[in-house]
Amino acid sequence: MKFKKWTIGTPKEQDVALLRSAGYPYLLSTVLAARGISTVEDAAEFLDRERSLTISPMLMRDMDKAVERIQRAIAGGETVAVFGDYDVDGITSTVLLMDYLKSCGVKCLRYIPRRIEDGYGLSRDAIQGLHDQGATLMITVDCGITGNEEVAFARSLGMDVVVTDHHECKETLPDAVAVVDPHRPDCPYPFKHLAGVGVALKLVLALGGESREDALFARYCTLAAIGTVADVMRMEGENRTIVSCGLEALPHTDFVGVHALLKEAGLLGKPITSIQIGFVLSPRINAAGRMGKADLAADLLETSDPARAEELARQLCDLNRERQAVEQAICADAVSKIQNLRSEERSALVLSSENWHQGVVGIVASRLSEKYSCPSFMIHLKDGTGKGSCRSYGGFNLFAALESCADLLDGFGGHELAAGFTIPEANIDAFRQRMNRYVRSASGGELPVSSLDIDAAITCPGDVSLSEVEHLSQLEPYGAGNPRPTFALLGATVDAVQSVGQGKHLKLRLSKGTCRFDAIFFSVTEAECGVAAGMRVDAAFYLQANTFRGNTTLQLQLIDIRPSLTPSRHEAADLELLDRLVAGTPLTAQETARLSASREQFGTYWVLLERRLRQGKAEEDQLPFLRQLAAQAGGSETFLRAGLALLVFDERGLLSVSRDGGRLTLCLNPIQGKVDLFASPYLSRLRGGAANRN
Repeated sequence: MKFKKWTIGTPKEQDVALLRSAGYPYLLSTVLAARGISTVEDAAEFLDRERSLTISPMLMRDMDKAVERIQRAIAGGETVAVFGDYDVDGITSTVLLMDYLKSCGVKCLRYIPRRIEDGYGLSRDAIQGLHDQGATLMITVDCGITGNEEVAFARSLGMDVVVTDHHECKETLPDAVAVVDPHRPDCPYPFKHLAGVGVALKLVLALGGESREDALFARYCTLAAIGTVADVMRMEGENRTIVSCGLEALPHTDFVGVHALLKEAGLLGKPITSIQIGFVLSPRINAAGRMGKADLAADLLETSDPARAEELARQLCDLNRERQAVEQAICADAVSKIQNLRSEERSALVLSSENWHQGVVGIVASRLSEKYSCPSFMIHLKDGTGKGSCRSYGGFNLFAALESCADLLDGFGGHELAAGFTIPEANIDAFRQRMNRYVRSASGGELPVSSLDIDAAITCPGDVSLSEVEHLSQLEPYGAGNPRPTFALLGATVDAVQSVGQGKHLKLRLSKGTCRFDAIFFSVTEAECGVAAGMRVDAAFYLQANTFRGNTTLQLQLIDIRPSLTPSRHEAADLELLDRLVAGTPLTAQETARLSASREQFGTYWVLLERRLRQGKAEEDQLPFLRQLAAQAGGSETFLRAGLALLVFDERGLLSVSRDGGRLTLCLNPIQGKVDLFASPYLSRLRGGAANRN
């Protein structure tokens, strides 16, 4: 199991039935109802996609000042510098604004920091360099909101600054000509979740004026969609419009670099969804910034030369493969360090090394947060200073957490879910202790466990078809707040397991009743999966259409798989029989015979349980535990007899067994002398029943 807890939605049957009666397919109706959309009117409104951005960009605080200053620069022939960021959001923001300004005849300078040499955000050296090249106006995109000192430095040089950003603000804003950020406390703009590229797009729409809004949106929505998906913005409101329109326009975009990247990634001519942007395009663009070559990605998106675009796309994909290798090495090293942490240091993982690539630690932090179910802080050390990247887990507010440790930091920035910081190496131990205390306090002392949210269990497996899966695309685009639909198949049987992709992935065949399903489990080996043919399992998955050699079939893309927590018909009957034994209900001769067990059989179960509990108490899911116990006992041992042994050992005081729903907590009790198992009232009742019938 990847996730310790599955939270499975239970949409009301009447809500699903109502939506289906209105013509919505089974799976789509199930997901909508699971997400609280239970009326036909609400469903129609949710599935409707706006074709344009309806909120005026001029509602943003300082947008009028930004437009006035930039238009003055355009009219006066000034040199304008665009200062961006090295992630996908920052790169697309930079290219979008540069493209517009150049179309207006502006002489533009572009500056994207090198992640390792320059670090995040504005810097005096970069500003000085732009000033020396003649820039009289600097516009920031996806950065600058916390660059108070750097903006003041620019102004001391005589350079005006317009800040556009979407990150959280500090108490004092930069003293710029204009500060455009929906998160400003005094900003009345109603939609607060735009990416940096969304704010840059709004600036361009404001500069072009209402008469050109549709044309400019059509040109730039694809760049804005890529940046919005990559920055994991909430997929609602204007973001949903940006990404929907951007995906639709992607095959026809004027940006030849996007086409070249699609071709190099093997996506040209194929349907593109938010999933392909998030997992195929974005990592390749992001690799440039992470490996210190963000300008490579910006050059690709800016170029109008198809041949140059193809060469840059090849370089970008090569760089991404290099990034993947570095990431795997850092992740392995980090996992080994975690094994040496004390338990009180595992509420928040704070790790550091001089050997880690600074540009890749953020991705590893994401992996660790998912793997260990807690916030992760990865720190690259150099010359006594640490540059860290951190990722949240379970909605934990990283920005607030970093603020609570500000006295230990040289600086920090970002938002609730992802942030960066710098820290003196000497402060890392104190930071680790304080951050762990902060996380425990914020969680009320309850440490989070890895949790998977599932929309619903499939109750009608016979109704799951390729056509049903295609209808789910009406829920696109997916993202934060509107995740890809996740389903569960409970009590399925594993018919076959096969390693594929040189042993890196797993192909399975699952059945439920008369229905058969092909499944793929990426990046999981047979040993890690822990299932075998014949096992009864619960599977969590995405549904997808898989095309192989021209043939398209339905496939489950597994997210997790576990021994089933749903009893089979026979297991349910066995549990009911044990309940009747405990209650003293009369049993038939056949039932008594099935429950009979010898001292040797009880002895086998005791050895297995004692060995398992010697290290302390254990928490187990009842059904998988009893199945495993019977299998370990071997021979003719059964699920029923394993359950009987547990009852008798508990009643005789050898074990303490507490039950919470389907969970068991077991621990050994200290005992002196011998214990007569057959003095148990349960076994006495069985012997008495057998004697009476004789």
